[in-house]
Amino acid sequence: MTNLSTTYMGIPIKNPIVLGASNMTTDLDQIKKAEKAGVAAIVYKSLFEEQIQLESLQLDEELHEYDFRGAEMEKIFPEIEHAGPKEHLMALKKLKESVSIPVIASLNAIYNPTWVEYAQLIEETGVDGLEINFYRVPISADADAKMIEDHQIKVLKEIKEAVKIPVSVKLSSLYTNPLSFITKLSKAGADAVVIFNRFFQPDINIDTEEFFFPWELTRKGDYQVTLRYTGLLHKKIKSNIIANRGIKTSEDVIKMLLAGADAVQIVSAFYENGIDHATTLLSDLQKWMEANNYATINDFKGKLSKINIKDEYAYKRAQYIDILKNSSEILKTYPLR
Repeated sequence: MTNLSTTYMGIPIKNPIVLGASNMTTDLDQIKKAEKAGVAAIVYKSLFEEQIQLESLQLDEELHEYDFRGAEMEKIFPEIEHAGPKEHLMALKKLKESVSIPVIASLNAIYNPTWVEYAQLIEETGVDGLEINFYRVPISADADAKMIEDHQIKVLKEIKEAVKIPVSVKLSSLYTNPLSFITKLSKAGADAVVIFNRFFQPDINIDTEEFFFPWELTRKGDYQVTLRYTGLLHKKIKSNIIANRGIKTSEDVIKMLLAGADAVQIVSAFYENGIDHATTLLSDLQKWMEANNYATINDFKGKLSKINIKDEYAYKRAQYIDILKNSSEILKTYPLR
């Protein structure tokens, strides 16, 4: 009998399939289906400080729009304040009380004090862990890589000192040297790293000549950058490695585990196939393990990581040279016209 259990940021989970942060996690019916389908843990929809600040500003503007319009009145509304993160925290607490599998909170903040304040409030909901999201869009050449990385390491350390629950870091691949930064995160106390996040990017509508943000799910093959860095990081850091982005099929899940991931986060594939897709993923994983005589995930986890394979060039740029040397192969699939 195969055993699919593994760990997620140090938390024991029954299998490596984790539902990533999304609007899907705010629907309790979907969450119940996810739990029944075999999903091992849930990352709740992210709490965005930027959104709270924007909503608070909008509320303030609306409440005071007609102030001082009359000769004898200063305000026509009572003093009302935006609820801040309270609604999010209440929903998070309700979710935690509704399921038996681990629930991980997700946080995107801006300022150091807010990172810590929200992390502490989240811990009070009883969740099993906290995922913090690091992503900074460079808008000034004055902020160099070291400045950005040092600030994010500082944020992680302050959160780790402020809470007792496990903390993971979800980050993009857009760092000068992701291996270096991830190693620093691990040394700074990250219980897991989630690689890599996918962010919505702006596009331009040429008819209206305006910016818009298209809603696009990940595509097949988007996991390849994650696969490379998973294989390079296995056994090199103490943190759990959680693979994310473009993981659609059981084959993708197996690839990530072979490269050295402890678990995977999935969102797009559940939107496309329904949450019951988890049952298929787990069934296929179990069948593959049985066919290859693997009793546990640890029996093959990292088998094809850099540290465990003899081909020293497998994860190096030499792969690219080999591909170019054999580029004529592409003409068999895509002949020139």
